[in-house]
Amino acid sequence: MTATITDTVSSGDELLSNAELLRYSRHLVLPEVGLEGQRRLKQARVLVVGAGGLGSPVALYLAAAGVGTIGLVDFDAVDETNLQRQILHGTSTIGTPKLDSAEARLRDLNPHVKLERFDVRLSANNALAILRGFDLVIDGTDNFGTRYLVNDACVLLGIPNVYGSIYRFEGQVSLFATKDGPCYRCLFRQPPPPGAVPNCAEGGVLGVLPGLVGTIQAAEAIKHILRIGSSLTGQLLLVDALGLQFRRVKVRKDPECPACGTRTIDRLVDEVVACEVPAPRGRGGVAEITPIELDDRLKRGDGLLLVDVRDPWEWSLARLSGARLVPLDTIADAAGSLPKDLELVLYCKGGVRSIQAALELQARGFERVTSLAGGIGRWREEVDPSLPRY
Repeated sequence: MTATITDTVSSGDELLSNAELLRYSRHLVLPEVGLEGQRRLKQARVLVVGAGGLGSPVALYLAAAGVGTIGLVDFDAVDETNLQRQILHGTSTIGTPKLDSAEARLRDLNPHVKLERFDVRLSANNALAILRGFDLVIDGTDNFGTRYLVNDACVLLGIPNVYGSIYRFEGQVSLFATKDGPCYRCLFRQPPPPGAVPNCAEGGVLGVLPGLVGTIQAAEAIKHILRIGSSLTGQLLLVDALGLQFRRVKVRKDPECPACGTRTIDRLVDEVVACEVPAPRGRGGVAEITPIELDDRLKRGDGLLLVDVRDPWEWSLARLSGARLVPLDTIADAAGSLPKDLELVLYCKGGVRSIQAALELQARGFERVTSLAGGIGRWREEVDPSLPRY
């Protein structure tokens, strides 16, 4: 390849400017990449679903590598609690749309990359239209509903899906929905039941973990575009940040999988997000009370006992007056000391653990158990803004 009189180098049907040659020089000297590989990167169209913890390192490294078109899907705004792990954003962008923050950072990182924004919540109504036309999708979502939606859309459209997930100190990565490989439903056929898995706000996540997992996702995407190395197709990489261990588990394509096997899933549906606990009422359900309703009842002097099922460190930060601390992992042992003649109103940070604790008490014969909807976080927003936010 030789440079033209102007400022470009031709490789196939793509041109690299002198500025790009300089920027990607450390790629060009790699025999596995070279001019041809950099051309493939520039021609590639990759969609990143989510501009949060996983999407941050993914988008940064794709842009830095010179992926020609990066699509970003996100509808959220930057919150201060994001900044512990979502490195696309900063203090100056708190309160602004994440895609505004992401676009500014990525354009500063690499002005040669084209960005396509989708400022919407991904849904069954728009997923196919958004994903269509991209070569690869990277799943940076944080809930099961969107995760299954991305998987099913990728299978229907025949687009590979670089999956990643994180929780506390552990992560997972794989390459799903390739031509001959398994999809996410081959591994997890259905979402877990509502309330079975807490979200990151309830369970927490080590700030560096999404950086680790997201970087692996970006590496899988770049290798796939370059057609080099071995991929995680048919394998699930398990990441243990606490023990600094990596383990691979084989995932076989399931001929009975409703998505990529039997193909009985021929249209998209919005799954119930498992970490968002609904408020079922009736047999086997847990009644919920809103902060405003609870505040009114407390002011009336209704006979009830507030039970805080959070951890002791959370109790030390903020609590409701008159509450009794009974952490979730001790609720079974403490059940004998709780009164059955009073209504128990359980609360946690966001309303997930209190549902779990209420179900445990119901199984032990407690009939008057209620959960505070939205937990102490919603109580702070609607009743007592003086409480610290964490």
